Amino acid sequence: MTDKATILFVDDEEAILRSLKMLFKSQYNVKTTTDGNEAIEIVKGQTVHVVVSDQRMPIMPGVEVLRLVKENSPNTMRLLLTGYSDWTAMVGSVNEGEVFRFINKPWVNEEIKETVSQAVEIAMSLTGIQADIKDSGDKLGVLVIDDDPSTYDSVKGLVEDKFSVKSTASIEEAFGILSEDPNIAVVVTEVKIGGEDVTEPLKKLKEIYPSILTLILTSFQDTQLLIDLINQGQIFRFMPKPILPKLLEMSINAAVRHYKVCQAAPMLLKRHAVAKPKDSSEMKVSGKIMGYLQKIRERL
Repeated sequence: MTDKATILFVDDEEAILRSLKMLFKSQYNVKTTTDGNEAIEIVKGQTVHVVVSDQRMPIMPGVEVLRLVKENSPNTMRLLLTGYSDWTAMVGSVNEGEVFRFINKPWVNEEIKETVSQAVEIAMSLTGIQADIKDSGDKLGVLVIDDDPSTYDSVKGLVEDKFSVKSTASIEEAFGILSEDPNIAVVVTEVKIGGEDVTEPLKKLKEIYPSILTLILTSFQDTQLLIDLINQGQIFRFMPKPILPKLLEMSINAAVRHYKVCQAAPMLLKRHAVAKPKDSSEMKVSGKIMGYLQKIRERL
């Protein structure tokens, strides 16, 4: 048993836990609990490689479970299992729990097995890795992509004393900037620019350039969009409009720190691995953007 990775499933329904244990017990050391508090004690007491938590539970909601798991065992991979479109909880699981994947209920056995296997592989490959952050001396940059000029004004006013802030209202121009400026650490972006959905290029960017941290700043509330942006784009934060200045500043600072950690220990970028879309056509982007992405790939 000691050679097997340990997975912890948290769900208030015993039948769900029995099904999950049957599905995974031959391959992993499986632990289960219906109590979020007990889940945290398990994580504190031993190495747990992956935690898969349901969202709607009476004792402690999944977003809180994953937040406390992150706090007590940051190397544990965190997945949220949910059958509900609870917008606030899903945003919280991104911003506070930094989830690796959303898994829908009812799940498809092969899909959940593949997702958990990937999370386990990443967790085990990163065992013992620590990052000693060193300041390179380069001034890191923040790129704002939004056709609302007030977004740039807000970001600039909050962080220009620490970071270089650039802005564009064009997704293609944004990729041009990213291809030329190696010091961009954080992208703050809307999901629609000039009425155009820009999520597919953002997903492709994360696939090719995983060290970039993406902060979504939008008034749109689309549950499937958020699921896709996490699973296929590994966004770092999802924030509402109108802008909450303190939240925005904290999120940018957290993103830059995370960027520095990954620069110091590049193996940690494995935690940002994106899921491939089921329909490959979903990831189509313009030829011009692909040219910029190729330039980024060559530089890296």
